[in-house]
Amino acid sequence: MNIAKNIHETEINEVELDKILSELEISLLESDVAVEIIDLFKYDLHKKLIGIKVNKNKIYQIIQNSLTQNILSLFDSLPVVDITSRIISKNEINNNGNVFVIMFVGINGTGKTTTLAKITYLLKKLNVSTVIAASDTYRAGAIEQLQVHANRLNTKLVHQNYGSDPASVARDAILYAKSHNVDCVLIDTAGRMQTSKNLMDQISKITNVSKPDLKIFVGDSLAGNDVVNQAQEFYNYVKFDASILTKADVDARGGAALSIMKLTSTPILYFGTGQNYDDLKQFDKTEYIHSIFPEVQTTSLINKSVENDTHNTNQLQKLEASAVEYIDDNINKNNNVDKININPTDNNELHETNNAESQKPHKLQTTKKRFFDRFRK
Repeated sequence: MNIAKNIHETEINEVELDKILSELEISLLESDVAVEIIDLFKYDLHKKLIGIKVNKNKIYQIIQNSLTQNILSLFDSLPVVDITSRIISKNEINNNGNVFVIMFVGINGTGKTTTLAKITYLLKKLNVSTVIAASDTYRAGAIEQLQVHANRLNTKLVHQNYGSDPASVARDAILYAKSHNVDCVLIDTAGRMQTSKNLMDQISKITNVSKPDLKIFVGDSLAGNDVVNQAQEFYNYVKFDASILTKADVDARGGAALSIMKLTSTPILYFGTGQNYDDLKQFDKTEYIHSIFPEVQTTSLINKSVENDTHNTNQLQKLEASAVEYIDDNINKNNNVDKININPTDNNELHETNNAESQKPHKLQTTKKRFFDRFRK
């Protein structure tokens, strides 16, 4: 029996590992994962896998699932950001004038203002009182746009004239919240390009004045690696706590989210899936892994990530022993990520996609299926 077992075993060497990882890299690149992030995962897998003996008939599944395990471990290592529980915790002593402050940063055109309105709507459903600070005093129509949202949501908008000091507007909103016993202040900032040092310095000033309890970066998921660069630059200035990616309803790739989480060590809170106020989808690691590797059975992997220490020396042997669980014979062939139709309500922040673009995610999934079929022996 030992002889038979040895016949089916092979040792993972560098050449074999690189060959398979180069194929997996295609899937990650198609999902818009940054090259630098892929290299980090490949380096880690080199350290973990080279030299171990595995069943040669399952070598591809084992390497693929080890990569997936690394991604899941990244998700588990990130801090948990629960907005409502943080607000409730700080405002338990509201008699002392405690106010929870959230600041939103990001460049123009990403849906930042609409995202702020969505979070306001979410908080109001949970009976959290809010006030909005119109600290974008540069973009024409920014204050009027926020006023429309404030009227619809029946919340107070604090603003000054265009060209006023944004930090002063934020301060006024916080003072208003304290004097009127409001739970939360949401600060909308100008859509500063990450390459403008003067404007980025100004957003640092807003941060110093308002001392936000939570800083959220809002990025456009359709921007690919550009949104990753934006997130890195904003993080260098304001050290934001979490991100929200918009327009996810027309982008099935989602690799930018993985890149941002890896680079900044901060979580993705929500994906924007439309223009309605309730079009926010909470980040779910199971659905996210399926969006990148549709063929992987994530249930078993997630259970293992909870049960096993990632530094356990027996982890890879356990992964090999149960590799058959990861074969996708029983996986639903349909992507289980919810598809929510766009119902535009704000002409200032609509996003469009032509027929070719709208069909791209479906073509991508078909391409991935054929790609992985080559390795199912």
